[in-house]
Amino acid sequence: MKIQTLLLVPALLSAQVSFDRLLHTDKEPQNWLTYSGSVNGQRYSALDKINPQNVRNLELKWVFQARSLEKFETTPLVVDGVMYMTEAPNHVFALDAKTGRIFWDYDYRASKDARVCCGSVNRGLAILGDTLFMGTIDGRLIAIDSKSGKPVWNIEAGDPKLGYSITHAPLVVKDKVVVGVAGGEYGIRGFIAAYDAKTGKEAWRFYTVAGPEDPKAQKTWDGDSWKNGGAPAWLTGSYDPSSNTIYWGTGNPGPDWNGDDRAGDNLYSDSAVALDADTGKLKWHFQFTPHDEFDYDAVQIPVLVDANWQGKPRKLLMWANRNAFFYVFDRETGKFLSGTPFAKENWAIGLDEAGRPMRAPNMSPTPAGTLIYPNLFGATNWYSPSYSPRTQLFYIPSWQDSNMVMAKMQQKYVPGQRYTGGLPRAANAGRRGTRNTPVEDSAYGSILAMDPFTGKKKWEFKMSDVTDSGILTTASDLLFAGGREGYFYALDARNGTELWRASLGGQMEAGPMTYAIDGKQYVTIASGSSLFTFALKE
Repeated sequence: MKIQTLLLVPALLSAQVSFDRLLHTDKEPQNWLTYSGSVNGQRYSALDKINPQNVRNLELKWVFQARSLEKFETTPLVVDGVMYMTEAPNHVFALDAKTGRIFWDYDYRASKDARVCCGSVNRGLAILGDTLFMGTIDGRLIAIDSKSGKPVWNIEAGDPKLGYSITHAPLVVKDKVVVGVAGGEYGIRGFIAAYDAKTGKEAWRFYTVAGPEDPKAQKTWDGDSWKNGGAPAWLTGSYDPSSNTIYWGTGNPGPDWNGDDRAGDNLYSDSAVALDADTGKLKWHFQFTPHDEFDYDAVQIPVLVDANWQGKPRKLLMWANRNAFFYVFDRETGKFLSGTPFAKENWAIGLDEAGRPMRAPNMSPTPAGTLIYPNLFGATNWYSPSYSPRTQLFYIPSWQDSNMVMAKMQQKYVPGQRYTGGLPRAANAGRRGTRNTPVEDSAYGSILAMDPFTGKKKWEFKMSDVTDSGILTTASDLLFAGGREGYFYALDARNGTELWRASLGGQMEAGPMTYAIDGKQYVTIASGSSLFTFALKE
């Protein structure tokens, strides 16, 4: 652990972020106070100084060069002129959001017992009062003083020797900090838990793999398979204060590609779960991919929207799923309202009236391998979508025409070792891909604009490579996103027309965000090993 204070500016580092401020981020769009910009998960900003007419005048204002060569997946927070961000694996910085200069940094050194499947990454922080909260790759949750960078408390959420880790930005709800755990590839038993923000004491825990405390749902796991069932919850959830409900997505069951020893639907894997924020008690759930054999984690950001549905006001939950279907629910009851494919898929022939997928025959992994659309990375993944209340469109960062041969094998669970039950491989030796993840030649990335009220695609912006970038929309009807090809784009959110681009030289694996200082709007994105911040020319 290392704490280094380079420059202290008390006037900047003294802001108190109350929970009321987190609930009303629309009143202070100059800040970016949560991972998704607001607790509703929309990743939409009311800022409009950068608009379709002047966006071509964007220029680079400052760059932060990371010391880590790991994937740079962070979305920073900005609080009253101070940017708080993480670089991989667990290094926190407080920066002057106007210039990029460093106020302090805190470098947490993870245990050598840490085990991660897909990179030693961290996607960001949460804040409450003057305390920041960070999950770590060795399964810990740390509270950090936002003024000094010194740790306040440090607790273990899960045993790193068994594969537990925390890679996402926490969610603050009232006086609690809520996190889920990663580690499904190691046969963990996934959970979502809430901790007291002042002390770190656990307040409640909801197991995403149903066990003895949930006997009816436990029957969806054959025998003792629930003990190593995976279902990690490794991305940030959303919160509805009107019903005091937390919405969270859960990951795939384990082992990933061999379901022979876990017969049944395997609740609550691949599900949206609605939890009482005070107790963690399950209100309702919806399982997107029962008995998943394709690694179709449903950890995508739950997007909460209040709008008219078929002529009547309704509280909606919108979800672009890794399994290639886009869903709309009544978020108060969990009732399925609609589901539409937004990318090529061959594992299901459609959804029934309740939204349950109707599995296509002979579309399961076999020892010899089965060609499946979409591939294990999905039609979308953890990268954030956006909903604009102005356009009333839902924007999805997607992989189109992706496939993969999925082969299963028998595997015995061994604590702390990978437990995937198979070996996926590209159908063709793709020329693209990254970090040992081959992608077939036919796949490409695109930004899709969906009309969530009809299920129809309004427009598509195609890229030359696949994308891992999140999306940001603004009140001036701009959309910002990037791709593996290294370009950062500004599009017209109404029709998808490209208005501006910048070549940043590295792939984007993070969500863009925006903020303002002294009336000047900035846009920030992580690309390669750097964080780039743009604003209009003076």
